[in-house]
Amino acid sequence: MQPYLETEDDRIHVVNFWAMWCAPCVAELPYLQQVASQNPDIDMLLVSMDFTNDVETSLKPFLKDNNIKSRVILMDDPDANYWINQIDPSWSGAIPFTIIFNKDKRLYLEQSFENAEDFQNQINQFYN
Repeated sequence: MQPYLETEDDRIHVVNFWAMWCAPCVAELPYLQQVASQNPDIDMLLVSMDFTNDVETSLKPFLKDNNIKSRVILMDDPDANYWINQIDPSWSGAIPFTIIFNKDKRLYLEQSFENAEDFQNQINQFYN
């Protein structure tokens, strides 16, 4: 996971931890996609917390049916206590969880976005 959370550039990177079984996660996916499509300079990565055995039968069809264009990876490390601490020691492990970062700063958001404007406002605040 660590390589996805490091950068040496000024570009904004967004990493969102989510799962199909998480209703707030699924609800905010269209907002994340909308903002990413309106801001092509943003590097968006969706980290699925779904079970490995659901990838072919559920996750891939879900991504296709919902027209998810962002990169998606599966978090398949079972040692959550280790990797959650590596990402942000203050993170409870609850999802959705979003990290906005570049080479100089990071913003950790343990919340769901109510709409695209809510997410865009967080991006704008990060710029300032």
